Amino acid sequence: MTRIAAVAVAMMLMAGAAVAQGTNIAFGGLKHDTSLPVEVASDTLQIDQADGSAAFSGNVLVTQGEMRLSAGAVRVVYAPGAGGQISELRATGGVTLVNGAEAAEAREAVYSIDDGTVLMTGDVILTQGQNALSSDTLTIDLNNGTGTLQGRVRTVFQTGNN
Repeated sequence: MTRIAAVAVAMMLMAGAAVAQGTNIAFGGLKHDTSLPVEVASDTLQIDQADGSAAFSGNVLVTQGEMRLSAGAVRVVYAPGAGGQISELRATGGVTLVNGAEAAEAREAVYSIDDGTVLMTGDVILTQGQNALSSDTLTIDLNNGTGTLQGRVRTVFQTGNN
């Protein structure tokens, strides 16, 4: 069981966890320069010239600077008429986003490069050091290092005594 999965189980068992419908949070470790080059590695690549996309599958790892995104599959969408400039990355099949000491897991994610945002959906789990949060969705603004958790937000904060 991964560390994040273990934290998720612990979160669900904690009776004293804080519960909220929407939570804004600082993501100092997730502040990121979206102008850096994007590198993608995978087992398979399929290119579709008709719609201007590329589909990576099998052990996909996307890196941009210090940020790492892994998933079962990632579809790269190019901006129309932009000479191969990436518009967004659509990740599916279990997504993990790591930057610094912060990590988030979800079923799917869309990284809009132009906006500098990542929308993670489906059983989201975020860890910040020893603290953990879960929700239905997580929207990260990489430009200013902030994010919003929405949909049955649950938190577990470790105190200095633990």
